[in-house]
Amino acid sequence: MACGVFTLIGGAVASDAKPLNIVFVNPGKTGEVYWDMVAQTMQAAARELDAHVEVLTSERNYRTMQELGLGVLARSDKPDFLILSNEEAAAVPILEAAEAAGVKTLLLSNTLIGEDAVRLGPPRQKLKTWLGDITTDLRTAGARMANALISVARAEKWQSPDGKIHILGIGGDEITPASIARNAGLKLAADAASDVVVDRMLFANWTQSEAEQVTANYLSWASRKGIRPAGVWAGNDPMALGAIKAISTAGLVPGQDIQVVGLNWSEDALRAIRAGRLLLTDGGHFLLGGWSIVLLRDYADGCDFATVSPRIEVKTAAITRANLASVSDLIRTRAFERIDFTRFRARAGRCGQYDFSIDALISSLAPLEGTAD
Repeated sequence: MACGVFTLIGGAVASDAKPLNIVFVNPGKTGEVYWDMVAQTMQAAARELDAHVEVLTSERNYRTMQELGLGVLARSDKPDFLILSNEEAAAVPILEAAEAAGVKTLLLSNTLIGEDAVRLGPPRQKLKTWLGDITTDLRTAGARMANALISVARAEKWQSPDGKIHILGIGGDEITPASIARNAGLKLAADAASDVVVDRMLFANWTQSEAEQVTANYLSWASRKGIRPAGVWAGNDPMALGAIKAISTAGLVPGQDIQVVGLNWSEDALRAIRAGRLLLTDGGHFLLGGWSIVLLRDYADGCDFATVSPRIEVKTAAITRANLASVSDLIRTRAFERIDFTRFRARAGRCGQYDFSIDALISSLAPLEGTAD
């Protein structure tokens, strides 16, 4: 599997390149931060790479998502590419219709799973027009988050009387691939550390309020059992912020008495990191939107990403106080036009080799207006 960590690549759209018409069927709701940012990075990349992205929003209604996708394929003037996300396996009928219509598709964030994956196989096998998918390695993210908690707890000697480091895990849910992968990363890190115990793996439906409640319950339980809680691992930022609120309510100081980690690169999480209440937020996966346009531009220009693999897996990265300044303004302003997406294109002879790392992202950023070069 290509994992998106190669030599930084430069290049520009060739002067004779064909303008691309791309449609993205957004599975999220209008105003849903993650999916809005996916669409915004797509459109920023498209402006630089001679493409136009039309965004159709499903409003978290998967029947609507299918109707929108099938509607695009029924148009007399069909797009060059269709970008879908296979949330709740809703993309499969659209993929099959795209094959019949001859429209090339790319899956973003969620690919085929279960019986669909078995029946249809990998990209470009049964469905020739399904070019591939671009996803993120959330298992590694989950493990990195856990290892950060463990490292601080060891350094601070936050062991309980039993000599173990005790952690609370808060997952989003037990069924979606993105949640399962994150939770597996926590288990991977904990299983590898003989001095670590995950006391509870609880689920808070991705929400701050439910995470606050389960954390309060856990802290009460730990106090009764004589356990010294060392960390809270939360599968997204809202749940991490809920945990922080419960910790403060319990009379503890988050960041001093106990550490918390989250995932999403949200503006609220960045503020908590700056204040010392949150250890890190992993993420950056909203940039899959921009990276998808890079892949399709290269493909259209004859540099096929499938030369390495039709499946591109991008590593997420952790934002901590150490690198906060380099990306906080980008996230706060959503000024994604500051990213020089042309620098991420593949060079001739190195098709399919991409560096979508946080270091490459930071080095591609134009300065904010009004700042010195």
